[in-house]
Amino acid sequence: MEKTVSEAIAYRRSTRVYKDDPIDIEKVKQCLVNASLAPTSSNLQLWEFYHITDKNKLKRLAEACFNQSAAKTAQQLVVVVVRKDLWRKRANANIEFLNEVYNKEGLSERDLKRKKMATNYYKKLIPTIYTDFLGILGYIKFFVFQVVGLFKPIYRQTRLSDMRIVAHKSAGLAAQNFMTSMAAIGYDTCPMEGSDTLRVKQILKLPRGAEINMVIGCGIRDDKGIYGPRFRIPFENVYFEV
Repeated sequence: MEKTVSEAIAYRRSTRVYKDDPIDIEKVKQCLVNASLAPTSSNLQLWEFYHITDKNKLKRLAEACFNQSAAKTAQQLVVVVVRKDLWRKRANANIEFLNEVYNKEGLSERDLKRKKMATNYYKKLIPTIYTDFLGILGYIKFFVFQVVGLFKPIYRQTRLSDMRIVAHKSAGLAAQNFMTSMAAIGYDTCPMEGSDTLRVKQILKLPRGAEINMVIGCGIRDDKGIYGPRFRIPFENVYFEV
């Protein structure tokens, strides 16, 4: 029986050694479908998921992950990739979707305003935020927005580094969706940041603009794969009601 959300979150541990038992490719794929339903900044979905099942590529990726046991013993691997370079294509996809949804007669004034506002968002605001040239435009926008921000609330994350962070945050949310979904069906995962990201990109034949968010080992936990009791800072030290 599939676990509840709370049960899955409690069950999930970073598993560093997996059993030799195979896991179902289609079930892992469905968990990646769940990953794609994660919230994402401006609904741009600047991510891709590479589901590795080929034995040769698993071996090569494990080496790129420094042969750490979470990669070397994994039955499958998932590489979460950030594609900030696809922002224009994703924005156009949102515009096409809006045109399809609102392509009908008898729309209310409210619906027409909603379509216009959303369309302008993707045609004007998104290009303003994401367009850059060698990081220079980002700094110009940053200083302009800081000045405007003296007089009213304004979005301030306009530099190239800021937009990379935004894209990686969205990818991290998707990765968490995936790992929770895996835990819900009794599968285990381990998110790994320790990898030679250039080699990972080469193995997967990714374009220059792609960035590796994390590599996730997948399998069924071996008892020795959980390195100890879960440790968390006391909740009262991190919770603040305002």
